[in-house]
Amino acid sequence: MTEEELVVFDILTRSAPELSAEERAEVKKVARELLSRIKKLLVLNWRQKSTARSQLKLAIEDTLDGGLPRVYSRDLYQQKCSAVFEHVYESYPERETGVYATAV
Repeated sequence: MTEEELVVFDILTRSAPELSAEERAEVKKVARELLSRIKKLLVLNWRQKSTARSQLKLAIEDTLDGGLPRVYSRDLYQQKCSAVFEHVYESYPERETGVYATAV
């Protein structure tokens, strides 16, 4: 896993129910898929555009709803959606920049 994927994986598994090896693999897959979807949605000045923020939130909710193991309760699912959005908001101020951008 990349550093970005690992951070999302940690967000999704911290304070989560006990997961089997198979369920942990599912969460890893969701973290990869989620980052891929998120990066496609980050447009110029996305933080200032309500439509862009809404699309990002919806993508997070859809991806987690379809991919997280069923051991996640509805409340925990909502907490994870919020935590991932907050992480993206803080870590990706612009499309090609952020805490994970490689220096050229």
